[in-house]
Amino acid sequence: MLQVNYIRENREKVLERLSVRNFKQPELVDEIIRIDEERRSTQTSLDSISAEANAAAKQIGDLMRTGKKEEAEAIKAQTASHKENIKSLSDQLNELETAQHNLIVQLPNLPYHLVKQGSTAEDNEVVLTHGEPAKLPAKALPHWELAAKYDIIDFELGVKITGAGFPVYKGKGARLQRALINFFLDHATAAGYKEMQVPHLVNAASGFGTGQLPDKEGQMYHSTVDDLYLIPTAEVPVTNLYRDVILKEEDLPIKNTAYTPCFRREAGSYGAHVRGLNRLHQFDKVEVVQLTHPDKSYETLEEMSQYVQSLLKELGLHYRVLRLCGGDMGFTSAMTYDMEVWSAAQERWLEVSSVSNFETYQSNRLKLRFKGKEGKAQLAHSLNGSALALPRIVASILENYQTENGIKIPEALVKYTGFDRID
Repeated sequence: MLQVNYIRENREKVLERLSVRNFKQPELVDEIIRIDEERRSTQTSLDSISAEANAAAKQIGDLMRTGKKEEAEAIKAQTASHKENIKSLSDQLNELETAQHNLIVQLPNLPYHLVKQGSTAEDNEVVLTHGEPAKLPAKALPHWELAAKYDIIDFELGVKITGAGFPVYKGKGARLQRALINFFLDHATAAGYKEMQVPHLVNAASGFGTGQLPDKEGQMYHSTVDDLYLIPTAEVPVTNLYRDVILKEEDLPIKNTAYTPCFRREAGSYGAHVRGLNRLHQFDKVEVVQLTHPDKSYETLEEMSQYVQSLLKELGLHYRVLRLCGGDMGFTSAMTYDMEVWSAAQERWLEVSSVSNFETYQSNRLKLRFKGKEGKAQLAHSLNGSALALPRIVASILENYQTENGIKIPEALVKYTGFDRID
């Protein structure tokens, strides 16, 4: 959530950066500023009348103690309206604060200066490309056909149990999933991330804190009886561990990792591009989260991007890194890198990770602060990244490592799987 003081003092810059996102509601910014002016004026009036009321109460008390009852009663009559005025101004202030809050949560984060204007994924910048496409045998198969051929993932069984987008992993397919989870967690802890086990359902306050609410409530599964949400990513519970917390500057950076299943409704997704593992309603992911000093967050973003790339290199996958344009970036992000792996069988790029810097957008909602040496509290910067999401990694391994005699397992995973081939 943007800070109202910053909006008020930097109106033109706010509008200029929002335009990078193709934001079409400049009147929303002006209305926030107008309400803030009225709110501050009302607060000033309330403070003034409250001060007068407090001074009068003290004066009345002093007069009563000295036996000057008539003078005390006269002052009491003169200030009789203070209580009513204070209540009226307090109610007005609450209404203005609510109206301002309801408007300000509609503003997305401001893009970082390196983020370019654009509307769709076609406008994203390719930062780098690593490796070469895999050389596949003749009549190479997409992963959903390989899954059926080797009986390792059953999509139809998932439909029977739950519905489309909930596959069942079987035999070596299930062991490959478990191997990847352990591989990613081991590498994260070796890189200094503290492993956490967190709830898979969160309350509305947690959804608001990381920006899923009110922006993405339609994409989350909602348990209405208990008013809890199934998590779309471990970012939500992990970051909310620090909601309403004041850290010490020397505690930064804080680095956490967590494995969780993730649940996304993906409403409106259909077609060949979502076939098989390409887009699911339930999937596994290992997440990395960092809380940093504002001066170091973009250095941290580059570090996190390099870390995710190191995993892809170790798995021997051909990938590229994109810097997302304003129009393709998430609501809460100031800058995002996407990592995509080339699917030689499908002949398309598959997104396998996003690494984002939210600057103070989440921490302002979370009231997540730290105190420096001067003792003044300020908002920390929060970052997160997929390291990694499993479905498309599994799809890429199956497709890019297929041979005429089965599917090879990347060397780095063999000690985790206990086998070197699916056949």
